[in-house]
Amino acid sequence: MTGASRTPRRKWLGLAVIALPCLLYSMDLTVLNLAVPQLSASLRPTSAQLLWIVDVYGFVLAGSLITMGTLGDRIGRRRLLLIGAAVFGAASIMTAFASSAEWLIAARAILGLAAATLAPSTLSLIRNMFEDASERSTAIAIWVASFSAGAAVGPVVGGALLEYFWWGAVFLVPVPVMALLLVTGPRLLPEFKNPAAGRLDVLSAAQSMAAVLLVIYGLKQLAQGDGASGAILAIVLGLAVGAVFLRRQRTLDIPLIDLRLFDSGVFSTALAINTLDFFIGFGSLLFIGQYLQSVLALSPLAAGLWMVPWALASVAASLATPLFTGRARPAIVMASGLILAAIGFAILAWTGGPFELSKVVAGSVVMSFGLTPLTTLMTDVIMSTAPTERAGLASAISETSSEFGGALGIAVLGSIGNAVYRSHMAGAIVQGLSAGDLRAAASTIGGATDVAARLPGPAAAELLQASRDAFSGSMTATATVCAAIAIAAAIVSAALLRDVRPPSS
Repeated sequence: MTGASRTPRRKWLGLAVIALPCLLYSMDLTVLNLAVPQLSASLRPTSAQLLWIVDVYGFVLAGSLITMGTLGDRIGRRRLLLIGAAVFGAASIMTAFASSAEWLIAARAILGLAAATLAPSTLSLIRNMFEDASERSTAIAIWVASFSAGAAVGPVVGGALLEYFWWGAVFLVPVPVMALLLVTGPRLLPEFKNPAAGRLDVLSAAQSMAAVLLVIYGLKQLAQGDGASGAILAIVLGLAVGAVFLRRQRTLDIPLIDLRLFDSGVFSTALAINTLDFFIGFGSLLFIGQYLQSVLALSPLAAGLWMVPWALASVAASLATPLFTGRARPAIVMASGLILAAIGFAILAWTGGPFELSKVVAGSVVMSFGLTPLTTLMTDVIMSTAPTERAGLASAISETSSEFGGALGIAVLGSIGNAVYRSHMAGAIVQGLSAGDLRAAASTIGGATDVAARLPGPAAAELLQASRDAFSGSMTATATVCAAIAIAAAIVSAALLRDVRPPSS
């Protein structure tokens, strides 16, 4: 490692530099949703192209994390971060000035590949920069908070830019930040790589990417309700490729993934809890966003602004986590957070009636404040358990578990919500609808809204009310499931991790 001896001030300045790309990482996930109407009008993508424009960033990102994490261990974590920053900035310019749907899809894919270097590189650098466990816990809390801050800032900045500029302007925001990282990174960030890492096994990298991509793709297709047989086939193929990949790792002298990491019960348990955290967190956010727009009829920008309290609660909870763990063991902090999250889900389940918007915002804030310490603490435990020379891999595994948890939550909870919605709509009677319109309205609330736009006033109002009541029922059902999972997880985490001490102790 070069530049290991750094003043405390220089170390914390380096953390500020690290936090910037993490903020943009999550911003890029939120601003696209706001820009979709304008870019659709400009580029006129087909429905299939639009799905790829929205999803390709996340697909490539998820599939590349393991490879990029291990690559950082081999070529140097700072070097990989700077390469990723340069590519991210260039791909952002390509995205902003895309003149066709195909161009935009390709640019978003490159963005996803570059983004896959950011989280593992920055988190593993924190592992090297902060040798003191207490300081490292605080640094990781700030690192997690930067992602939440990006989610909070994204809708505001994106909405403002779309108000006055063309859709591509939202993708130019990362360019000056990445330029700043390229200038300051070599001066403020240390370099570290594993001298015994060996060469990157290309076949293993391809297998890991294929396995993750196929499973994530299948889960997202299931969540969208498109081609269940094809989605299941993709998941099965992904799991089969994953099994071949794991078998190969056991035969290599220098594997892409050191399976000995999973011999640690603490490491494996932390990964499982982290996955569960994102399962209920991301799955519930899917319904909250739709509820604000489709049931409460808010504009995308207004809905985004009402999600800001959720993101701010996440920032506050992340920064407060070191204080919590300084006063209680991880098992107590996790169990308490999960119980608090269950209360938030209970509020979200209490939809309908007066003060609907207040209940949704309050529920999301309480849920966020309960789950975020879990994310921060589990990340800290995972990084503290892994050897320093495998920090890049450990951070990549942690991020991949988050991606899997989020995708699985969206797929499973989305399927439950869709089933409840269709059940409610099956009992709704709206006069004057054709068989095709009935099927469209009963499939999704978006379909019901489209059908209502073609109906006369009374029939439209009746259909909209029926679809909103049905969606409220689906949100109540999924929030209740999330609350039950959170309570069960609180009991399990309190039992399994009761002897684990804070990483800072």
